[in-house]
Amino acid sequence: MIRLLLILLLLPASLFAQQKGFVINGSLSGLPDNTELLLQNEELAPGPLAKAVSKGGKFILKGAVKEPNLYYVTFKGSKQKLYLFLDNSKISLSGNKDSLPYVKVAGSATHDDFGKFNQVFNPLFGKLSALAQKLNSGSPDPEGKLMAEYQAAVEQVKAASDEFAIAQKSSWVTPFAILVVMQVDNDIVNTEKRFMQLDEPVKDGYFGKMLKNAIDDGKVGAVGTDAIEFVQNDTSGVPVALSSFRGKYVLIDFWASWCKPCRVENPNVVNAFNRFSNKNFTVLGVSLDRAKEPWLQAIKDDNLAWTQVSDLKFWNNEAAAKYKVQGIPQNFLIDPNGKIIAKNLRGDALHSKLCEILGCN
Repeated sequence: MIRLLLILLLLPASLFAQQKGFVINGSLSGLPDNTELLLQNEELAPGPLAKAVSKGGKFILKGAVKEPNLYYVTFKGSKQKLYLFLDNSKISLSGNKDSLPYVKVAGSATHDDFGKFNQVFNPLFGKLSALAQKLNSGSPDPEGKLMAEYQAAVEQVKAASDEFAIAQKSSWVTPFAILVVMQVDNDIVNTEKRFMQLDEPVKDGYFGKMLKNAIDDGKVGAVGTDAIEFVQNDTSGVPVALSSFRGKYVLIDFWASWCKPCRVENPNVVNAFNRFSNKNFTVLGVSLDRAKEPWLQAIKDDNLAWTQVSDLKFWNNEAAAKYKVQGIPQNFLIDPNGKIIAKNLRGDALHSKLCEILGCN
């Protein structure tokens, strides 16, 4: 035992020392001497986490983080940022000062995971963005092929999120990735399933807690829960309560005249209304418009024959806030007892669900 203790005492102290903080050794070609570099995240703290001054294109940023988190490196006079998923590691940066977002980062396992996230999801979100721009531009889509392509791209993102959550369940980047995917995946059951696969330390981290809060919010308006009551004025200024539709199947349809995907989906909702309105089904449109004239014109142009309400508060629409609506079109199917039985039914999915519960001729 004594001999073993002596051997341990003779070993280098560095073998026992734990990494107490991060050290970032940077080398940027073209960086003038005495340039001040900043490492920061304004959402976490108003001031920089670390500062450095360059010499010969090199600099060192030092500090410590309680847990890995997303920061960015920039320097005075630059509009570019290098996003870094920072942990307490010895990290090296190398590249050109004029291409800061593309600087090579080495030495951080957490940032390597962030690189995997970007490699997987950037192309998928790029595709979604291009398709959304086409839809929002009003490009003709008479057969719904463009919308179908958009939905297929959304399914690709969902599948990639499922795979990432399993493969990177211990990574601090994964809750961040799931939060990003929530922008296009409104299925809170899927989101919670991904969250529950994560290791406990990651769940308790900054993005883990943020994700948990988002899931809790997302359960508002979830299938199986009671529909939340609201009252808004119709096109004539008459107050209409959701509860006044009790006894009917009602589709609460959140939309707006300025929302191109909503306008593309409107003919499908019209067809569903015409097909099932004689089977104890109706629609309640809730518009996120901010001016009455375009709202009324869109109702006329799209032949929306059902009750329409709005408080004309744009994204601050009070009914939308109660249902945690973050994007439109979005809808909730309510049964005669006031229970939510389905949500986000579009295209053929809306008709299939209505056929399932009301029967088809």
